[in-house]
Amino acid sequence: MDTGRTHVATLLPAIFLVVVTVLFNVVIIAGSGWAQQSVGTRPAADPASSSNHGNATAQTSPRASTRTIASRPTPASKLTNEQRALHALNRLTFGPRPGDLQKVMDMDVDDWIEQQMHPEEISDSVLDGKLGPFRTLRMSTRDLVQTFPNNNLIKQASEGKIPLPTDPIKRSIYEVQISILAERQKQDQLARDGKEPDADTKAKIDKQNQDAVATRADGILALPKDKRMEAILALPPDDRRLFVTDIHGSQRDRLLAEFPPDQREAFLAMTGPVGVVINELQQAKLLRALYSERQLQEVMTDFWFNHFNIYLNKDADQYLVTGYERDVIRAHALGKFKDLLVATAQSPAMLFYLDNWLSMGPKSAAAVAANKGKPGQAVPGLNENYGRELMELHTVSVNGGYNQHDVTELARVLTGWTTQPLEQGAAFQFDAKKHEPGDKIVLGQTIPENGVNEGMQVLDMLAHHPNTAKFIARKLAVRFVADDPPPALVDRLTQKFLSTDGDMREVLRTLFKSPEFWSAKTYRAKVKTPFEFVVSSLRATGTDLNNPAPVLGILNKMGMPLYQMVPPTGYSMTASTWMNSEALVDRMNYALALSNGQVGGTNFDAGRLLALGTLTSRGFPRPNPADSDSGRGQETALLLLENALLNGEVSASTQKAIRRQLDDPQVAAHALDDPKRTLSTMTALVIGSPEFQHR
Repeated sequence: MDTGRTHVATLLPAIFLVVVTVLFNVVIIAGSGWAQQSVGTRPAADPASSSNHGNATAQTSPRASTRTIASRPTPASKLTNEQRALHALNRLTFGPRPGDLQKVMDMDVDDWIEQQMHPEEISDSVLDGKLGPFRTLRMSTRDLVQTFPNNNLIKQASEGKIPLPTDPIKRSIYEVQISILAERQKQDQLARDGKEPDADTKAKIDKQNQDAVATRADGILALPKDKRMEAILALPPDDRRLFVTDIHGSQRDRLLAEFPPDQREAFLAMTGPVGVVINELQQAKLLRALYSERQLQEVMTDFWFNHFNIYLNKDADQYLVTGYERDVIRAHALGKFKDLLVATAQSPAMLFYLDNWLSMGPKSAAAVAANKGKPGQAVPGLNENYGRELMELHTVSVNGGYNQHDVTELARVLTGWTTQPLEQGAAFQFDAKKHEPGDKIVLGQTIPENGVNEGMQVLDMLAHHPNTAKFIARKLAVRFVADDPPPALVDRLTQKFLSTDGDMREVLRTLFKSPEFWSAKTYRAKVKTPFEFVVSSLRATGTDLNNPAPVLGILNKMGMPLYQMVPPTGYSMTASTWMNSEALVDRMNYALALSNGQVGGTNFDAGRLLALGTLTSRGFPRPNPADSDSGRGQETALLLLENALLNGEVSASTQKAIRRQLDDPQVAAHALDDPKRTLSTMTALVIGSPEFQHR
């Protein structure tokens, strides 16, 4: 049985059918954007407005002593000042936190947006503290590989071809990995010789090893905390291997929890060095989205990483993506597009991912030398992967007017764009011996033979191409406005891109000042991706994230493992990709697990959230007229939670569905004897509501 899939039915059997049905009907329709509606009006048959948002309207005075529970504004209405602030928070951040709405309104929405355009002027001390223990985020590629060695370095060290590090902890990582390699080779040889132990013998040996490790762990845990790593390092390499691989359960959890960060990192690296690099990168993305005050920079970093996507688990990219996101994507997220394009083109992570580092001109000096004396044998040749994606996905788009001849010619231009060996740092380098000689013609323009400068000329041409401007403009409008954005907005963004040399700050300013961005039709009309949904739920509930690993597992289950989109398209930003009944069950399961304290690494507190709803309320919500058998106290608690999580903007149909679940005998029976459970149920229903699925 898939226990994750049946989690909803286990916790709240009555909720599943009604809530998921409401979600499926509302989320799909409301997330479609401009495509299904004419400018200024909404078709009467649109269920997103007629069935699921009721007739409630926002109170025009945000500080009124009582307020009507608001739904999405109608297309003919304008956003109130309060809604403008909330809209900006929903689009430029990964979701508002308690108190953010008041902060933005006090500062003025336009001033807050301008502040977000300059992340270098925003203090991020809380995030810095969270990321401090993750040393890999600040390391060069060479240091990453040397400190957390790959299989190639371990093999060289085991054969005595390279010396072991002198630092005791670094040395220990190598020694344990060499022991693991030797044990694997030993078992492989036994299997080849037909001397592999039978299952019973193997189980007996495993049990003896586990018992010995458990006894040794008791002794190490009895030592003062500052002496434990010293004791582990003193073990012979084979004993140390058994200890770090066979310690389990509460002993392992306690040991890791009581290590200082650098020793915890070292212990984990002994069992899987590259896993530390990957895990710290993934955890850092969650922490940045959750805690950073530089929210627009993180949103744009996420946007550009998906635009220039790289699959993390492709061999060397396990080491290269850390620097790629830090030095290429985030560093240029709000700068000039050409600078970003060149940085990605010369990034070892991109060159490796799309195989350009292997590309060799058929008539290059290297190819001629490789072919000598090898008639009929395959030798490395031209690789068109990067050239194709550079035009199709990174610049002019699939409809940008290029053909297969242009792809081949661009691949010839980029021959010789390669990298140093990974162990040396994998820096970009141009290898003239692999470069295809002669002139090339790309998109009708002759590119004279000029070595590495040929590539720079083409990148400049592509960065300033009108089709590139339109492609980027539309993608930005999809991210910030609607899945099918209005053409007039895309045209204005395109012109701003062309007139400012692809200055992203200027393009975004135009977007954020556009009437289309502030239109009532865009308000809560974008469906959140799984990453946006999970992070926004943590931010909205004020939930602290002590250990990001369990949340990473939840994102894997939702179909959005971080940095693991295999094709170069990156993750989608549109509703059609993410909204189906199975996905909504996963989201509801997560909401239930979070609100019931079952998501590891989090400290969700329903009572604290209720208090936040009271303290941050911009006008106490009056009792809702929806039918309910619940007491006025429960009604007030629900409205405060809705206020905290959605600024009180919940449609009448959603309210009715939630109250129907709270009135169910299986839920209502616990209202007084287990009030915490009741609050958790309310929270899950609000997080799982159609309104919270949107931004």
